[in-house]
Amino acid sequence: MKHKSKGRLFLFQWDQASATQRADELSAAGWEVAFEHEDGARGGKAALAMQPDVIVFDLAKRSSHSRETANGIQGTKAGRGLKMVFVDGADGNLEKTKKKVTGGVYTTSAKLLKTLDELAK
Repeated sequence: MKHKSKGRLFLFQWDQASATQRADELSAAGWEVAFEHEDGARGGKAALAMQPDVIVFDLAKRSSHSRETANGIQGTKAGRGLKMVFVDGADGNLEKTKKKVTGGVYTTSAKLLKTLDELAK
């Protein structure tokens, strides 16, 4: 029995094994997932073309890449209205991201699925 999709999600996670694992978890939870783990510019173009319901950025590794990619997406007409969720990250990185990227939602890995379910309503 196939479940109804909760929506389309684009994931930026800067480690292939972690990105694949999180994408699998999100898919199992009902999301249609695409992801990028190497190149923010390539991922940004793919996310803008996809127009997902939400974009998830992992701040645990290479937080500056997530910040720059999110800022680049928001700087485009097609990216302005996209919902962005930022996961984990050290306090200093969270503050830098909040200053640079407006309107983001911040959560932890443990609360990610709940946060996404709330955004999907």
